[in-house]
Amino acid sequence: MKTILKAKDLCKTFSNESVQQHVLKNLNLEIEEGDFVVIMGNSGSGKSTLLYALSGMDRPTLGSIKYFDEEISDYSNDKLAVFRRNHCGFVFQQNFLNDTMNVLDNIMVSGLLKSKDRKAIAAKAKQLLAQVGLSEEVYHKFPTQLSGGEQQRVAIVRAIINTPDILFADEPTGALNSQNTENVLNVLTELNKAGQTIVMVTHDIRLARRGNKIKYLQDGVITGDLQLGDYVSKDKARHDALRAFLQEMGW
Repeated sequence: MKTILKAKDLCKTFSNESVQQHVLKNLNLEIEEGDFVVIMGNSGSGKSTLLYALSGMDRPTLGSIKYFDEEISDYSNDKLAVFRRNHCGFVFQQNFLNDTMNVLDNIMVSGLLKSKDRKAIAAKAKQLLAQVGLSEEVYHKFPTQLSGGEQQRVAIVRAIINTPDILFADEPTGALNSQNTENVLNVLTELNKAGQTIVMVTHDIRLARRGNKIKYLQDGVITGDLQLGDYVSKDKARHDALRAFLQEMGW
């Protein structure tokens, strides 16, 4: 597998008057095509900061980020915006759907940033909605008419409508109940099985089990790395290995 994203000696410092907070400290990380990388760690460890730096939503203070062989950490703001639009998809804890638009329009407005072929974008949106278990009954509904799990699946479709190389997810099920969490996780797992590279931040072991690689972040440094392999449902050995790893990390 090719390395799709590589961070080298990554540092991120936030300054507030005379106080400096070093959130990422000379961090190194490689993500390969087809990976489902899960970033874990206690609150304040730098998980979301790392995700934002890797995805071009924020700039590192020092260090480099390469997309394949292309250095993106030196991109201008405009070029970073194009990079995110062409290569990245994003799913957050809050779905950020537009309540004044129906489901199809929420998805299409994202797709039309890359293509002006409305007919093709609409067809792809419907195909992806079916893929995540949503029927044509939801096409013209507004987000407020959907359950939390349905909203998040719509958000995932919006995130992948432009066929991103990497899907970034930050606590994507944090606002969902257990059943909706399971539904969303199944969608992410199936996407990964089909070849979608995913980088996900979570503190939830249910989500972490779905990854093939776990990176544990502590005080801005990766202190642990666990290889889990492809996800298999109800795999007790996988669950036990993850539990033991997290206990070793002090989680």
